[in-house]
Amino acid sequence: IMYAEKNFPDMLDHLSTCMSPMQMLGSLTKGYWAKKVKKIDPKNIVTVAIMPCTAKKAEKERPNMKTDEGYKLTDYVLTTRELAKMLKQANIDPTKLPGTKFDKVMGESTGAAVIFGVTGGVMEAALRTAYEVITGREVPFKNLNIEPVRGMEGIREAAIKLENVTEKYKAFEGVTVKVAVAHGPANARKLMEVVKQAKLAGQPAPWHFIEI
Repeated sequence: IMYAEKNFPDMLDHLSTCMSPMQMLGSLTKGYWAKKVKKIDPKNIVTVAIMPCTAKKAEKERPNMKTDEGYKLTDYVLTTRELAKMLKQANIDPTKLPGTKFDKVMGESTGAAVIFGVTGGVMEAALRTAYEVITGREVPFKNLNIEPVRGMEGIREAAIKLENVTEKYKAFEGVTVKVAVAHGPANARKLMEVVKQAKLAGQPAPWHFIEI
């Protein structure tokens, strides 16, 4: 969000309204989990996120990232590097700790949830869902793996044609959904400049959906 605000403010209306996974979890923890599952006051919950990006520290401070009661969705953010330093200072070697079972706080996760945090994961999860909703079928990729959007390459593109759609979505029959994934700020700028130039020329953007 901050990157778009500083570099492409005219594109803000095109951003997804979804919060980041970190803030989604914070919202669920202090909302659904606190009130429906545990029956406790959200003010008594402290949420700590372990994230690879320092930008998450600023994200948790955004004024709109709060519960209806005014509590921060995420109270503290530690980077993975900071966590590693803390473990080292405490002489804790994770490889020597006994194994434990995963806490099933709100049930099992989906396959899409597992890939959500990697480059191309959000795109793949969205495509899987959209394709199945519109056509009533799973995406035509082996094991649901949409390989064209996966990987650490700078920019990746994919196109999926919608055919034999359900009656409700017949307007999408024959539409080829074009998507792109950019890894890192430099590649994000390249994609956004293409979109910006298309907009200035009065032309549609080359892609329907972009993941940064």
